[in-house]
Amino acid sequence: MTAARAFIVHAADNVATLIDDTPAGATVTYLGDRPRPPLVAGSAIARGHKIALTPIEGGGAVIKFGVRIGHATTAIAPGAWVHLHNLASDLDERSATLDHASGAPTDTDSAYV
Repeated sequence: MTAARAFIVHAADNVATLIDDTPAGATVTYLGDRPRPPLVAGSAIARGHKIALTPIEGGGAVIKFGVRIGHATTAIAPGAWVHLHNLASDLDERSATLDHASGAPTDTDSAYV
């Protein structure tokens, strides 16, 4: 069985940050002093990316660092990768124009230089 590690910054967070590259189906455990039940990654997720800890409704708040970092653009299941394909910033309208894989801007010609 494959395992991966993640850390949760704040008790109110509904996402965790992965420390390991995580294949689909891996069991994710958490570092820190707050025990949480492990969950299973729904897809492959690269280290440094976010994984949902709880169900997040479409339009619902995504919480990291104990603060709202944006909103879900679709329903997100526990264990799902949380990134540009299902998360939008509440502060930066351009976040919706970023390439989902690389994060590069796609709304200007200079983005392709």
